[in-house]
Amino acid sequence: MTEDAGLSRRGAFAMGAAMPLGLGAMPGSARAATQKLDLSTPAARLRVRMKVTASLKPVPQYRFYRLHLYAYMNEGNLVPLFTMNNINVTTATQTGENAYSIVGFESGVYCKFDTDEVLDVWENPITGEKREVWQFIGGPLKVTITADGVDTGEGATVKPKEMRMEQIGDMVFVPSQSAFKFPHPMKREEWPKESSGPTFFWDSHFVYGAKVEDVMNPDLDSAPAFCQFQNLVSWHPWLGLGGKDGRSYGKAYGTKLKSLDDLPPHIVKQFRDKTPEIFDTGNWTEFKDDFKDFMKTRKPT
Repeated sequence: MTEDAGLSRRGAFAMGAAMPLGLGAMPGSARAATQKLDLSTPAARLRVRMKVTASLKPVPQYRFYRLHLYAYMNEGNLVPLFTMNNINVTTATQTGENAYSIVGFESGVYCKFDTDEVLDVWENPITGEKREVWQFIGGPLKVTITADGVDTGEGATVKPKEMRMEQIGDMVFVPSQSAFKFPHPMKREEWPKESSGPTFFWDSHFVYGAKVEDVMNPDLDSAPAFCQFQNLVSWHPWLGLGGKDGRSYGKAYGTKLKSLDDLPPHIVKQFRDKTPEIFDTGNWTEFKDDFKDFMKTRKPT
């Protein structure tokens, strides 16, 4: 589902240490001066982005998100649908002075809303219909990031554009936004409940936050970071909401991990049961496309 995807269908992976500009006392405070990041050039910002969102070295980076999903029916309040636990595995390799090649993998397990109770069958609160859950898995997604921007290549459903990176106090925030659309691969006449219309829309907004001292620490290739995103997306086929006005709204929060062993054992078990591929990305070579795989596996309802 992580960007993520955040990276994959949720996300391309917008990803550096920076040089200090100097020290200055915080107004009205007796605290030690706060170090300042150099965010003045595209090259400096690229290094900060890479260090906060991935790593300066080609070592797999792990992110975990808890994504709460709702239905927005173009009126009224949001309707809770379910929660997805999401894992993203990303490796960044420097290919030039100001260029990195990223390979990412992502998987998700759907649970009862705001719980870790895994869903195999889900009752749609809009239609009352019971639907077989379609677990999310996507990748490998290949992305190129340079000082000039991001090239996501074929297969990505997030096309991130950098937003203003800034330091506030002792934190640095690395945001991006994406507005993307593509022709829906399912025709309404053939997939009446699965197709949301001729065009599939996907809007995503990401932000990473890290401590300035971690970003400036020369002993760290990857800075610990908090991750958060929202998305507004046309109905996924497995929801059975084709023909209904509205979109799904998602809000997610998560963090970078040192390894997947940092996750609670019951979360690890969920992924080993439902999407074990995420634990063996070294042997995951065949590209998995969420929509195409759905169409090959499922029949119209």
